Amino acid sequence: MIAHEIDYHIYGEEMQYVEIELDPQEVVVAEAGGFMMMEDGIKMETIFGDGSQQQGFMGKLLSAGKRVLTGESLFMTAFQNQGIGKKKVSFASPYPGKIIPIDLREYNGKFICQKDAFLCAAKGVSIGIEFSKKIGRALFGGEGFIMQKIEGDGLAFVHSGGTLAKKVLAPGEIMRIDTGCVVGYTQDVDFDIEFVGGIKNTIFGGEGMFYATLRGPGTVYIQSLPFSRLAGRILANAPQNGGGKEEGSILGGVGRLLDGDNF
Repeated sequence: MIAHEIDYHIYGEEMQYVEIELDPQEVVVAEAGGFMMMEDGIKMETIFGDGSQQQGFMGKLLSAGKRVLTGESLFMTAFQNQGIGKKKVSFASPYPGKIIPIDLREYNGKFICQKDAFLCAAKGVSIGIEFSKKIGRALFGGEGFIMQKIEGDGLAFVHSGGTLAKKVLAPGEIMRIDTGCVVGYTQDVDFDIEFVGGIKNTIFGGEGMFYATLRGPGTVYIQSLPFSRLAGRILANAPQNGGGKEEGSILGGVGRLLDGDNF
């Protein structure tokens, strides 16, 4: 193997974290902000790019540049066991959901996922971008236009929001999914965008004008609560002009006066 061979354990149900066990000199790389805790003997270091085996400075620059296009940082964080014996380091999902272990050897060395889904991976795994070559998906794909690709022969971990569904598609089998609900899929899956259709559906449906169509064969991971949907609901219910939304109240602002909030 080119990638380091790491062991792991995932804890929790809805607010999960993954504990990585490193042998001496083994390394795991992670996105900034995912770190939770580590044992003494592990050294944390900021690295340029993803830590995979690139050829010279230009290779590293190309890898880092691709990450910038997905909205990620030029840099990642590497955690190396420099102690004696096995050491553990843990990473947490940034919002409620599930952490998915991806063994790239089971998927012919490549897995494609949403651009903010990657959490951490064994050193040697490459994290880049996957652009769509289809004009419809490029124009209307939304969250599904620019995807991350994870390549190599090691373990990687991605996270999803809400409840996770894993679907194994037979050859030619089609599944239609909200573009934000696609966590990731194997490289054999054909991903395209389809117009919902119908005037009423388009104007009054409330589900968007397009959905993703994924054609098998291959494996697809689907999340029930995309972070964009969660953030939208939070913003929609945030207090405005110093007051709340007053759901369920017929008094509205008068009720706040009676409560003494404005005194």
